[in-house]
Amino acid sequence: MKKITFLFALAFTLILAACGTGSDESSGEKGNSSKNSEKEQTLFKQLQEEGATVATSGTLLASTYYPEGSDELTGYDVEVLREIGKRLDIDISFEEIGVDGMLPALKNGRVDMVANDFEITEERKREVAFSEPYKYSFTSIIVREDDLSGIETLEDVSGKVHGGGATTTHSQLAEELGAELKTYNNVTNDVYLRDVENGRTDFIINDYYLQKLATEALPDIDVKIHPDIKFNEAKIAVVLPQDADELKKKVDEAITEMREDGTLKELSEEFYNADVSKRPEEDIPSVDEMDL
Repeated sequence: MKKITFLFALAFTLILAACGTGSDESSGEKGNSSKNSEKEQTLFKQLQEEGATVATSGTLLASTYYPEGSDELTGYDVEVLREIGKRLDIDISFEEIGVDGMLPALKNGRVDMVANDFEITEERKREVAFSEPYKYSFTSIIVREDDLSGIETLEDVSGKVHGGGATTTHSQLAEELGAELKTYNNVTNDVYLRDVENGRTDFIINDYYLQKLATEALPDIDVKIHPDIKFNEAKIAVVLPQDADELKKKVDEAITEMREDGTLKELSEEFYNADVSKRPEEDIPSVDEMDL
């Protein structure tokens, strides 16, 4: 497994990219009839017998991606799910889907779980269930290096142009803060970052650790993470069907074991060069707590 420090030449999609087709393992679509016909079986036992299909994008450094020159999917989220599968005796396969299609695929039974740096939110909890968090982070913004895109505080993003996915929580937040939206379909990090550099967009809201890796991987692009803007602590978890109580219990138990025995710490340091398995030590304010 290759470490992140070897990936400086790569350009990966920042948050919404998807390969759309293909996967690292044969994952075939599971029909709704298969999911619903055996009512006497719990979903957990069914997955132990049949295996579980996990939706992921395969293009999100360092959560789910292909290292340069490799055709094997890896990443923090991918390896966490593989380890969960080992501990629960479930054969895990991955299906690569665009981020906008992941939750619909979960709800209609096409996939059994989702792992793609998905943040727990109250809005999402009305439609799906979440495991215990396996990653803790916070939100930051990428701006132009020379003038910080004219943004001194988060309040200054009003009237600026934000680059991101149409349905991501980050784009929704940017719009709520008064920004204009430029949306992308399936583009790589260099496209996102160069658009900020050349003024087509002004800023990108996203996960701090993902932004840190993106800017380190593309040092020739004159953008940076804003040094004074950090907000909204985020908890990242496995997304599960809303009524899969036993599956959630078992996945939670596996994640707790992995945290206690150091597996999460080891994996997170391998892919992020930081321990993202624990909450940030500094106090991170929410947007609601900021004077906007």
